[in-house]
Amino acid sequence: MTAVSVLILAGSRAGAPDPFAMAEGVSHKALIEIHGQPMLGRVVAALREAGIARIAVSANDPAVMALAQTLGCEVLPTGAGPSASVAIALETLGAPMLVTTADHALLRPEWVRDFLRDTPDTSDVAILLARRDAIEAALPGSRRTYLRFADGQWSGCNLFLLATTQAGAAIETWKMVEADRKRPWRIAARLGLSMLAHYALGRLTLAEAIARLGRKIGISASLVAARDGLAAVDVDKVQDLIDVRALLEPPTAA
Repeated sequence: MTAVSVLILAGSRAGAPDPFAMAEGVSHKALIEIHGQPMLGRVVAALREAGIARIAVSANDPAVMALAQTLGCEVLPTGAGPSASVAIALETLGAPMLVTTADHALLRPEWVRDFLRDTPDTSDVAILLARRDAIEAALPGSRRTYLRFADGQWSGCNLFLLATTQAGAAIETWKMVEADRKRPWRIAARLGLSMLAHYALGRLTLAEAIARLGRKIGISASLVAARDGLAAVDVDKVQDLIDVRALLEPPTAA
């Protein structure tokens, strides 16, 4: 695979302040500090350590844009939603392009390297997901949204790979999946009545659903299983922030 660029999603809804960020005294969640370092800074540092040279941040908050530039990242405009922002970035950065989010504060360089290594060479698009048992083993009590399929319960890890230029065909479908992410039966329904029946009977695996969805739009799409359940833990709510701060607590001097 040629050199991979990365897009970090850090957009915000115009005119809609984030109460979570405001409670932490900042204008955007990406600026929330964890032990003295903003979350966006942690994500960029992990990507740099993973060997990524070209990093872009999709942002519309002035403070986030300024921080991104300070961190040596390109700043790209946001679209109407995450998928639209990805479309803008793919046109600018080209493929292969990794996509992650500014609130992925636990991101580790080995997760990035493993994801790229574990993605099949034939994939146009790959999605990193973690099994529920791996997440609960890594962080007991963590509350996440799970997709229930025949091969288990899965949660997203905010890491996507658009490996080839054909990946652009997946972006419109991504918009639909965004809307249905908490209703997996609707994802199955998009594959036809046969697949919906397989899902209803508990016979449809998520890996199969992703692969079939890819074939339906003319690309090869793959599920990649995360090696570490913590890869599914981002900072969406107050309890996540408490958990992440505890996990990243610097060791005390003896």
